[in-house]
Amino acid sequence: MPLDPLVALPLAIPITFCPIPGMAIEVTRPGKIVGPDIMSGDAALRGRQWNSERNLSSALAAIEGFLSQSCRDRVPWLSVAFGTGIAAWFALPKPSQWAGLIALCCAASLATRVCWRRCGAFQTVSQAFFWVPLMVAGGCVLIWGRSMMVGTPPIERPLYGAFTGRVLAVEPQSAQSRRRLVVATRDPASGRALKIRLNLPDELSDGESVRPAEIGEGSLIQFEARIMPPAAPLLPGGYNFARTAWFAGLAGSGTILKPVTVLEPAAGGEAPLARFRRRLAGHVREQVDERANGIAVALVTGDRGGIKADDAQAMRDSGLAHLLAISGLHVTAVIGLIYVLSVRALALWPALALRVRLPILASGLAALGGIGYTLLTGGQVPTVRSCIAALLVLGALALGREALSLRILAMAAFAVMLLWPEAVVGPSFQMSFAAVLAIVALSSCAPVRNFLGPREESPWMRGLRWFGMLMLTGLVIELALMPIALFHFHKAGLYGSLANLVAIPLTTFVIMPGVVLALAADVVSLGGPLWGLVGWTINAVLGLAHWVSAQPGAVTLVPGMGEAAFTLFLVGGFWLALLVGKVRLLGVLPCLVGSLILYNQSPPDLLIAGDGRNVGVVERTAGRDAPRLLLLRDTRSDYVRDNFQENAGLRGEAIYLPDHPSARCNADFCSITLQVRERAANVLLSRSRDIVPERELAAACDRADIVISDRWLPRACRPRWFKADRGTLSQTGGLSVDLSRGAVRNVAQGQGMHGWWHGRKGEMSLKDLIPPMPSSMSPDR
Repeated sequence: MPLDPLVALPLAIPITFCPIPGMAIEVTRPGKIVGPDIMSGDAALRGRQWNSERNLSSALAAIEGFLSQSCRDRVPWLSVAFGTGIAAWFALPKPSQWAGLIALCCAASLATRVCWRRCGAFQTVSQAFFWVPLMVAGGCVLIWGRSMMVGTPPIERPLYGAFTGRVLAVEPQSAQSRRRLVVATRDPASGRALKIRLNLPDELSDGESVRPAEIGEGSLIQFEARIMPPAAPLLPGGYNFARTAWFAGLAGSGTILKPVTVLEPAAGGEAPLARFRRRLAGHVREQVDERANGIAVALVTGDRGGIKADDAQAMRDSGLAHLLAISGLHVTAVIGLIYVLSVRALALWPALALRVRLPILASGLAALGGIGYTLLTGGQVPTVRSCIAALLVLGALALGREALSLRILAMAAFAVMLLWPEAVVGPSFQMSFAAVLAIVALSSCAPVRNFLGPREESPWMRGLRWFGMLMLTGLVIELALMPIALFHFHKAGLYGSLANLVAIPLTTFVIMPGVVLALAADVVSLGGPLWGLVGWTINAVLGLAHWVSAQPGAVTLVPGMGEAAFTLFLVGGFWLALLVGKVRLLGVLPCLVGSLILYNQSPPDLLIAGDGRNVGVVERTAGRDAPRLLLLRDTRSDYVRDNFQENAGLRGEAIYLPDHPSARCNADFCSITLQVRERAANVLLSRSRDIVPERELAAACDRADIVISDRWLPRACRPRWFKADRGTLSQTGGLSVDLSRGAVRNVAQGQGMHGWWHGRKGEMSLKDLIPPMPSSMSPDR
């Protein structure tokens, strides 16, 4: 790299410098390179134009000093910028805004390149202003292109009838007494090729068998089913299956209603890997007792269908649900075990140990084991993501580099985003990388390094320090994951760090190694004792999960967190994790502001599903400890009931609205009065689709403040504040209404013009569909 002429002059000829005002001059011995002090801002004198732009030069010098001192590694920030571009594509509603973001970022990078090539000063600032916008634009371009290439438009309407299709994948779900099939078929009307997901129950309600035993991947089957378009979020902030199906290539989902006819068995029988996985699952199921075999099979083959519903719920409420998904913990345990055993075993061969670097050979064997385990468990995206990260760590070990660092983590995240950019907005990607990022950031802190540094002390004190560090690590991970869990699931476990303190070591050092060693010992029929240990440990983890989930306050529920609060948590988290020095503590401020927003959140007064049939009313009664959720329909669907409770942030059993003493109901409508801003609000909800005389309907609407219906209401129905009928909800999706603040959130606000959204895609605001409520809440029109 050529030297700057001003710096090279002292090396070439003796020269007497004339002091320049503001420039630091140091008298040095011959041969020492002398130049402007960049940290003090004198680097601006390199460029002639900075002499006349004193204020701008000072600001850039301050930024240069800050970046040089606090952002020593640029790779993590570039990975964050790339993910920001992907997230921006999901957040921005229109293609013109996506194109505008890309053009603006490219223009900023180009302008930075031109400007700093002329002046040559502030290298850190120039590189930041060049690469960060470029990475943001690259992320937006990547996800836009992937959406165009793999995005599958959903079916326009429900389909019912007989279909013929080829089975692409089979997922056993024994705990639900069903299988889940992915089938390639065609739309009977248009002939369009469809990829659909179907639930295949083991038996019909009358006991008739639905599933022949010979159904497998590649089978040609004939079936009768009802197929629905992929469901949009039921309520604002809910799970968006339509978006997931768009990137997975699924045009619809449904349930098989009658026995299946196999027209053509799978060519060549079941796939070898699928057959081996099925046999291995059966073998593991036979070795472990009934209560624990579902989790044991999930850890070996990735099939979680055998886990009982109450056990899965207890694992979620106790913060241990991540142990059921094959991810970094399990892949790391398998690879680490293979690596340690390989190094120890190969060291017993002196001829090999003296000629080959054993860490490199052991890393290769561990990598093969990790890849094999990933393929065995189905190659799901979280498992592949964890495998990629583990392979990078093995590469670092083989090269003699630090095994776990921010740079390796950033490279792993970047590799995953290149392959599956849509994973950025999913909870799996966010939680897995947030946990590892928290561990790396905590371990790199100077106080932590000093606390764990070597010193002369007793083994008891050393063990106590490591135990305290383990507790602190669990607490930091729990704090890092809590905003993500609250944003996606509206709940988080308070005692998760304590439960994980016991469950993670048991899983990492007992269950996973025990499973691997037991399978190896089964070759010579000696795995019985090891399987007994595995079963006992899994039962201990399940017992811990049930005990923790049953404790008072074990689960924190909050109403749906908005994007603003979640963004504040993300900004604060990245600031704390990626910066160095005391300035990183400023990242606590955005987190505190986000926490304050969460603390001031209250449940909405009305929750309206997108179909208008399911409605939740939050009752706030004076003298009660907490609000109660009233449901218009006594639905048997746990999915609907759980969504309403989680979105409202309420626990306990929901109450059937017609049974409530303050509700007035008949066969067609229910009416209930809510207290809003020191006055009563009358809400009218329809229950049936029977014909109602228009004059009577208009009179009822005129007496109501809000009308909610799953049917189209005539114009004569004019409530005082607003109505949400089928026509309105088909455009907005589900609604969340806070009457005390006059705020209405809808599903459409978060969908924009993306391909998976069925609602209106043009320029529209909520006010175009629902008139705003008067600020005075006056009943007069």
